[in-house]
Amino acid sequence: MTAACVIEIIHTMTLMHDDLPCMDNDDLRRGKPTSHKHMAIATKGVPSEKIVRVIGELVKCVGAEGLIGGQMVDICSQGKSDVGLDLLEFIHIHITAALLEGSAVLGAILGGANDQQVAKLRKIGKIKIFKCTGLLFQVVDDVLDVTRSSQELAKTAGKDLLADKSIYPKLIGLEKS
Repeated sequence: MTAACVIEIIHTMTLMHDDLPCMDNDDLRRGKPTSHKHMAIATKGVPSEKIVRVIGELVKCVGAEGLIGGQMVDICSQGKSDVGLDLLEFIHIHITAALLEGSAVLGAILGGANDQQVAKLRKIGKIKIFKCTGLLFQVVDDVLDVTRSSQELAKTAGKDLLADKSIYPKLIGLEKS
């Protein structure tokens, strides 16, 4: 892969993010409907108010309140020695758990859940499912990253430690993780 390919991939990702309603709210990109507009078009037969709710939820789970917020804190924490469990949990709740919550909430909305049902799902999920599952996923991922080979993982093993990122085995040890 050439440097130009890498730049193009990153550029495409930034355009998708930039096009979202919480950013520039663009309708077209490269002559085609932007990702969120494509999602709206691809859900024929679903009432427009549901689509608007789904897009709003999607923006929330990937925006500053979710994935991007968690990634920002993750990047800013890299190489710092004072990262504690609370901050590491914050990062992963805002990344992995936010995506799990978003998936469940989007499915509930599209499946016909009303506002009260979505709120109940979100409340129960935050406490018992999304947070715990998201953190469990991340702990397992961190352990595998330091105990398995790149071939076994089908991705580069040990890169988080090399990048001096805060991961559970580094913070609390492999055995506790």
